[in-house]
Amino acid sequence: MKKIVFTLLAVFVIFITKQSLSIEKGKWSLVKDEDWCYIGSSPIKSDLPETKKRGDNYILVYKIIGSDENIIQIEAGYKYNLDKKINVKIDDSNFNFYSTEDSSETAWAKDDNKVIYAMKKGLELILTGESARGTKTNDIYTLKGFTKAVNQLNNDC
Repeated sequence: MKKIVFTLLAVFVIFITKQSLSIEKGKWSLVKDEDWCYIGSSPIKSDLPETKKRGDNYILVYKIIGSDENIIQIEAGYKYNLDKKINVKIDDSNFNFYSTEDSSETAWAKDDNKVIYAMKKGLELILTGESARGTKTNDIYTLKGFTKAVNQLNNDC
């Protein structure tokens, strides 16, 4: 049931973010709505060749207003190969993320709290994934400003 709620919420967030996404490269921005809030950032660097096409890619940490639960959502800009690992490396720590068939452009953390803790302490996040077509990507995100943004998310929402 929890996965269904998250999937529906993810579709909602994706729909909203496509309309009002205020995510900047290398910055963590807060967006607050009547029912939910999120912080987000886009990568500062990617090793994807310019000849390869890709949709929007970013990381969100979102929550429903009044909830204590923060949820990490990563949008790849392509459909993940579900048979391959999705890895998030924060400084020297590695975290396995997963995707689902019904939402294959999105990756989820297995333990959001552990990843958010590492993001608060870390300097850089590297997302490694592989598309359904076999293209491997490494996206680099800065974590500068993340702690301030996630604290604002938790205080304001």
